[in-house]
Amino acid sequence: MKTIAANKKARHDYHIMEEYEAGLMLTGTEVKSLRDGRASLIGSFAKVINEELFLIGTHIPEYENGNIQNHEPLRDRKLLLHKKEVNKIIGSISQKGFVCVPLSVYFSSSGYAKVKLGIGKGKKLYDKREAIKKDMQKRDIDRDLRIKNK
Repeated sequence: MKTIAANKKARHDYHIMEEYEAGLMLTGTEVKSLRDGRASLIGSFAKVINEELFLIGTHIPEYENGNIQNHEPLRDRKLLLHKKEVNKIIGSISQKGFVCVPLSVYFSSSGYAKVKLGIGKGKKLYDKREAIKKDMQKRDIDRDLRIKNK
């Protein structure tokens, strides 16, 4: 599994309750651009349009060696999921405060581009501060153990 892009801010801003793996419907130049490791998930989210999920706001830059038929970098991309999963996600995000955000884009072992989606609820400011505090404490403990073991 080769990770192309990760959305670190999503885990900082949301409590992730569930995770799903979805395929991406891409054009040829988008796949080539992803294989070069060029993509950004900043500000992207999944939206329901006509009972189908679409990835909105994901930036995949144009392929450098492409021709006039290159893709648009910010176009909406369809997510490929089973109907049961789509219905479950629609039910989750229809509740107040829940949102579907992409966590990472990667190539599976079979060579297909996949997106890991997370269903999350927004964190409050004090939750974010608490998470940062816990991370710093964990980092300090790990550092002390490393020094002690040397």
